[in-house]
Amino acid sequence: MSDFLIQFAKIFPEMNLVLGTGIMIFIRLLGMFIFAPVFNRKEIPSMVKISMGLIMTVIFVMVLKPAPIPDGSSLILCMVLNFAFGALIGFVANCILAAVAAGGDMMNMQMGASSATVLDPTTKSQVSIIGNMFGLLALVIFLFAGGVYWLFEAFLRSFELLGLYPTTFPMEKIVNLDYLVFITSNILYMGMQIASPILLATLGQDIILGIISKTAPQVNVFQLSFLFKPCMGALILVWILPMLINVINDYINSFAQIF
Repeated sequence: MSDFLIQFAKIFPEMNLVLGTGIMIFIRLLGMFIFAPVFNRKEIPSMVKISMGLIMTVIFVMVLKPAPIPDGSSLILCMVLNFAFGALIGFVANCILAAVAAGGDMMNMQMGASSATVLDPTTKSQVSIIGNMFGLLALVIFLFAGGVYWLFEAFLRSFELLGLYPTTFPMEKIVNLDYLVFITSNILYMGMQIASPILLATLGQDIILGIISKTAPQVNVFQLSFLFKPCMGALILVWILPMLINVINDYINSFAQIF
């Protein structure tokens, strides 16, 4: 088999360059599709993702300049590093939307709706209803803001940092570790900002119910909290949702330059 590939490369050198370039681009695309928003959704069939990956591979091969594999390079190692770099691009993009979903999870917990969960086909785990709603809302805003074009632009520029046939993975050259720590820790920080109106409102309600419990011990405050918290949380959420959409839109657009 190896002799056949060597002879094929000698007879068809141009086709060999294009095929080698296409394989590396396709592997990096697959790595990005596994973690990147929109493409990591399980609702999209795998055949559709693979077909789109092949189409985008053909487009990127025409944009990029095909290059031969360096002598002495391991083809398997190049494929693994390309896959890892594509996964890193998708992971960074997914952290942006994870912050919004984290805010929804905090709201859901504070509203007393922790028992109301649904199965998320993307992560194959139980997620809260409010968190899932905010995750889908962030996904729609990400699409509306042109996030898919940012991803493909970042993917195209990634070949300037890591070539088609990498043999090492220079982390300090590819990504700023301080910025990576910032964007991952920002999940909690931004989630708290999004959920802060609900958190403050329910905190005030807990204080009021605590005062009632001290002044009128015969009132079952614990049972009343199960009724008041979801209702008050839902009313406040409906009231502040238009403002939250603007906040989420500004938050997602603030990360446009990293792509």
